[in-house]
Amino acid sequence: MSNAFHEENGPQPPQVLRAPVEILANLRLLQQNHDPLIITFYERNQRFQSYLVDVNGERGLIALDEMIPNDGERFLRNNEPFRVEGFRDGVRIAWECLQPTTIGEHGGNRCYWCYLPEEVTYHQRRNAFRAPLKQTQLVPVELDGDKLKAPIKGVMLDISATGCKLRFEGDLSGRLQAGQVYERFSARMPIGPIVTPVELRHFNFDEKLGLSFVGVRFHKMSGLVQRNVERFVYQLQREARRFEKDDLF
Repeated sequence: MSNAFHEENGPQPPQVLRAPVEILANLRLLQQNHDPLIITFYERNQRFQSYLVDVNGERGLIALDEMIPNDGERFLRNNEPFRVEGFRDGVRIAWECLQPTTIGEHGGNRCYWCYLPEEVTYHQRRNAFRAPLKQTQLVPVELDGDKLKAPIKGVMLDISATGCKLRFEGDLSGRLQAGQVYERFSARMPIGPIVTPVELRHFNFDEKLGLSFVGVRFHKMSGLVQRNVERFVYQLQREARRFEKDDLF
């Protein structure tokens, strides 16, 4: 049944971008949309979050915002190479920083100046039908794990076979971290509740609405949970197609 979730175009194999114009265009997308970046240092397990705050093609430099948590800065001071990974509309955009990084400022705030990468990996990874939920059928969810002092309750906005988008009240930027695995995510879906670990991939706080929007990827799901998720997505997909047909008449 999982074939039902593959988009017509399907996932594409990774591409290595080497043309400066392509590299600059993709990095500027990450910068302009303020997409969170995951930074990992070689031979270290800890992950850090940052953002692209400047992409300067003329100088051949990019600026990364101060890392969260900021104790990763000591690895930069040791000139340790690191990887950077971001996501935009289901596309993984990643590169390596192998040369020494300079600690400086951008707009009066602390930043890390790195050389513009010579290669960027561009990988269209989303291969699952993403089903939006109507306002009348939003699924109650609860996010919990060893890194949280208390569970966080919210609602599910959409779901695919590989992950879902969530909405929570208030600003949770101080409690949630991109790249972190939360061991106990539960959702009360109409076909039955599920409990599974999830990895937080995207986070955005909308100040005007006072809401936090979170994208998570299911992590090491059991076979039973995966089948229930696929059943629910398939059900939503059938409903969406039925409404599309009704709209034609």
